Amino acid sequence: MPRDPHRDQPVLLAGAPPAEAAGALVLLHGRGASAQDMLALARDLDRPRFAWYVPEAAGRQWYPYSLLEKLERNQSYLNSGLALLKRVLGRIEAVPVPAERVVWLGFSQGACLALEFAVRNARRYGGVVALSGGLLGPEGTPREYPGSLDGTPVFLASGDMDPHIPKRRVDESEAVLTRLGARVTRRVYQGLGHSTNPDEIAAVRAMLDAVAG
Repeated sequence: MPRDPHRDQPVLLAGAPPAEAAGALVLLHGRGASAQDMLALARDLDRPRFAWYVPEAAGRQWYPYSLLEKLERNQSYLNSGLALLKRVLGRIEAVPVPAERVVWLGFSQGACLALEFAVRNARRYGGVVALSGGLLGPEGTPREYPGSLDGTPVFLASGDMDPHIPKRRVDESEAVLTRLGARVTRRVYQGLGHSTNPDEIAAVRAMLDAVAG
């Protein structure tokens, strides 16, 4: 298993010029998807005042096994992805755009990675959006993290027909984030599988509008 598979992966930059932006939106794709797919989502969100940072995972996956697998099986990929996100945040803060105006948005594996980054690097962010995702690890994984999310808005959304993301894992993620001081909005959509819907897009737009002021 490679030690740092995502180290040299590209990060696409689009949207507003960072120095003139109302904030930064970091978009993380799912397994088998690409940065280009998330750029299309950013365009659908129609919030062009944000700078968009879109990393591309090595081999189109952030980690190889299920989110419910033992952490050790995904660990080297997870560590590599988290390190990439830390470098992206460093680039954003160097602009400077403060963390309070950074929104992390992921779908599927990207949602899982966004949540893992938020709890392991807890501070006040502009927001965290996890569409069809949850924290990694099997049942009983320790969930003690230092720091506080300090009122960060978090949007957790999933479908009750999703074959990949068990409801109990999203519930557990909600509890962990709340304990860390996040303001969590949780929505479960009846009849929705592993995909997104217009209500989720509207919720993300509202979050971005709040960050932009």
